[in-house]
Amino acid sequence: MSSALDVLGRYALPAASLQPLGNHGGFSGARLWRVEAGTASFCLRAWPPDDPTPERLRWLHDLMAAARAAGLTFVPQLVPIGGATFTHHAGRLWELTAWLPGRADFHEHPGPGRLRAACAALARLHSAWAGLFAARGTCPAVARRLDRAGEWLTLVSAGWRPHLDKGDPVAPWAEAAWRLLAVWAERVGVLLAPWTGRPCALHPCLCDVWHDHVLFEGDAVSGILDYGSVKVDHPAADLARLLGSLVGDDAAGWAAGLDAYGSLRPLSPDEQALARALDRTGVILAAANWLKWLYRDARVFDDRLRIAGRLAGLVRRLQAWPI
Repeated sequence: MSSALDVLGRYALPAASLQPLGNHGGFSGARLWRVEAGTASFCLRAWPPDDPTPERLRWLHDLMAAARAAGLTFVPQLVPIGGATFTHHAGRLWELTAWLPGRADFHEHPGPGRLRAACAALARLHSAWAGLFAARGTCPAVARRLDRAGEWLTLVSAGWRPHLDKGDPVAPWAEAAWRLLAVWAERVGVLLAPWTGRPCALHPCLCDVWHDHVLFEGDAVSGILDYGSVKVDHPAADLARLLGSLVGDDAAGWAAGLDAYGSLRPLSPDEQALARALDRTGVILAAANWLKWLYRDARVFDDRLRIAGRLAGLVRRLQAWPI
C-alpha cells in the first residue's frame, strides 16, 4: 500500500483514497487498486516486476491511445504523468487509467445481444489496430500451440507425471485433466495441420480477451480490460479466446458471435474454422499448462479454489468432446 500511495502522489489528483484489489482474480503478478479522487474513479496498476519492459509498455499504451482516438470508449483512458503514460517505482512499472463502468457478468446474464456486442467490440478494436500495423505471415497462435504441445509430449514421454495432494481442491480436476490429456494432447497437431505454414493476415490482437476482461452495462460493452498479452497475431486467436470463454461449445453461440464480428470485419469460412481449431487446442493446452505450472514448476498461487474452478471448466469441456 505504501508504494501505491507513493506513486499516486506523483499524479495531480485531488485528495484520493485507495481500495486494494489484489490481482483482481488474475494470476499475472500484477497488483491493482481502485482510486477515488473527487468525483472521479481510477484504476492504479502495478505491473509484475521486470514485465513488461518500458519499450513494450510504450507500445501497448500507443495501441490503447490509438483505439481511444478511434472512438473506442471501452478501452481504458490512460492518465498522463510527466509527459509519459507510466512511471517507475519499487522495481515495477505503474500506470493509472480512468475507471471503466460495468461488470464482467456475461455468465450471470447471458444473452444474444450481449454476445453480439462483445464480438462487435472486438471487431472494432481489431479494425483500429489493423490500420496501424498489418502484415502477412504464418499464424503465431498456431506456432505457439504446436510448440507447447511438443513440450508437453516431450515432458510426458520422459516419464514426468504430476504428484497430487489428495487434500488439495485442485487435485481431482488435475487428475481428470491428466487422464484426458493422454488422449487430446497428441491431437493438437492434427487439429492445427490445415493452417501450419500457411500465410495469413496479421495485426495486433489482445491474445487474452475472455469472459472476465469484458465489462457490460446492460447489453452494451462498457470495457475491455488487460492489454498485457497483446501480440501481433491472427484475429481468429482473439475470437477463439473470447467465444470459447463466453459460450464454450455452443454451436448457436459461435454462429452468432462470428456473424456479429463478420458484419464489421468479414471472415472467410477458413478463418472461422481456424478460430474453432484455436479454441479447441487452446483448451487442451491450457489444461496442460496448469499441470506444468502447479506440479512441475511449483508456482505458488494464493487462491487454490479459484485455480480449481479454472481447471474444472477446462476439464468439463474436454469431457464433453467425443473421443
